[in-house]
Formats: sequence, C-alpha cells, structure tokens
Amino acid sequence: MNTWFECTAKYAKMGEDGREKKVSETYLLDAVSFTEAETRIYKELVSMVSGEFTVTRISKTKLAEIIPSEAGDRWYKAKVTFITFDEESGKEKRISQFVLVYSDTVKSACDQVEEAMKGMMADFEISGVTESPIVDVFPYVPEAQKIPDNFTKIINGDDPFGEDGEDTEESVEEDDLRFN
Repeated sequence: MNTWFECTAKYAKMGEDGREKKVSETYLLDAVSFTEAETRIYKELVSMVSGEFTVTRISKTKLAEIIPSEAGDRWYKAKVTFITFDEESGKEKRISQFVLVYSDTVKSACDQVEEAMKGMMADFEISGVTESPIVDVFPYVPEAQKIPDNFTKIINGDDPFGEDGEDTEESVEEDDLRFN
C-alpha cells in the first residue's frame, strides 16, 4: 500500500492578466518517508516552476486509492464506506476510506468511483464527494535500472559468448544477468 503525502508549495505564478501573484498549491506524491517526499517534491517543482519556491507543508494523507482518468480537469476526494456484517456480534460494521479521483464534475467523479468499486465483495456507499485542493499527483515511478558494466546478460541459461567466444543473437531476458 502506498503512503501518500500532500505537499504544499508557495511561489510566484504568472496570472492570466499577465501579473505575477503569489500562489500556494498542493501536490500529492507517494513516498516511504517525509525525507523522500521532500526530496521528490523539490525535484518535481524544479521542472515545473520558474523562479524560487518554498515547500511550506508536507503531511501524510489517508488515501486508500487513486483513480486516474484521461477526462477531467480537477481532483475530487470521495469518502467510501464499506459495510460488512460481523457474524459473531450480529452487528453491521462500517469502515470508511478516502479515494482520490480525477474528473470534471462531482457526478462523474461519483460514477467513476462506483465503476472502480464494482465487483467488491463488501457492500459500499459513497458518503460524499468534494473538490480537492490537489493540483497534481506524482506517483512513484522507478528510474530505469542501468545494467552495471561488470554484468553480462545470460541467453537462455547459456554462456552469452558461446563456445567460440562470439556474441550469440538469441533473445535476451532483461532479468537474466550474470556477474563477470
């Protein structure tokens, strides 16, 4: 399960009227610690913001899921309550979770949450949907791993250089590596 952090940054942004004004915007990213969240938000903002900026707040969020979409123009936060029945006590049990969904209206956000939750074993209800202050979401994307120079790809479990020491042209699996 991802740990999502809300990061708020202040900077000067050019308005539609051509004037520069101070804005405070909130971004969401997943990280393993506050330190990693701070490092990542600085890396993301350097490429997006021209000029100086300050990260003013970093806090953990209680988001269970992110539902991205091609269509939409803002993020909505939906409260989804799962309803289960406790056989031992004979009582109904309700557990609420928050879901972030990218959509263009509250109604379409609600529809997207319902579509994403189809097939769940527990009954659920959407307790509320509100517009979120989040401007953008930065999920963790692992950097492409470079194969160290002292490793050689293994081809179908055989020596990659064959009997004559020449490279073979068979297919290579990316995960098959051998230390030289």
